[in-house]
Amino acid sequence: MTSPPGWTAAAPELASLDEAARGRLERHSPMDVPAGASLFHPGDAVKGYVIVLEGRVEVRLAGPTGRDILLYDVTPGEACIQSTLGLLGGDDHYSAEAVAEGPCRIVLLPRSDFLALLDSSARFRRLVFAALAARMQATMRLLEIMSFQPVETRLAQALLRRAEDGVVRATHQDLATAIGSAREVISRRLERLAAAGVVALERGRVHILDRDALRRMAEAPSP
Repeated sequence: MTSPPGWTAAAPELASLDEAARGRLERHSPMDVPAGASLFHPGDAVKGYVIVLEGRVEVRLAGPTGRDILLYDVTPGEACIQSTLGLLGGDDHYSAEAVAEGPCRIVLLPRSDFLALLDSSARFRRLVFAALAARMQATMRLLEIMSFQPVETRLAQALLRRAEDGVVRATHQDLATAIGSAREVISRRLERLAAAGVVALERGRVHILDRDALRRMAEAPSP
């Protein structure tokens, strides 16, 4: 697909770059990625710096039993740790999988241009490291949550976060992946919530009936 002129102007974090930096970025055309498409798999060589212009990309880690954990997602203005660290001299192979949650528009900046921009543009360098720092902080928070918050609290938070007009459009596996649990565990917790009248279950959907009860669960202090 041919890049529309000046696509960096549509990305607030890139619009303030100097003309030379934006010109180097705009050598590369945005790509439209369909929902469910995989951007990379474990073991793949790091291809470049991922810039998400529209949509959301989920980065998941699969364990030996096949259970997935959502490490983080990447939306416009956010960094992909796997790509950034690989390009900066860490492990140059991915250890996780990146999947487009819905239709996405991205730019893949090759290693050579990424490193050249880091050298030549102080503004680009600050953007990259600020995004990386924010992502690392979020990852540390995820580790804290996974270690100390009970499943019920994490599930309530996920339901409230994903709800649109009182409906969460997600499978039990989607919710399990999002909070780092197993599908069977999530199914049991949802059945308990349904029996208590907090939610109603439908295939691929969870209807929230008692939002206040969910909020109390979501705000429960860690043990």
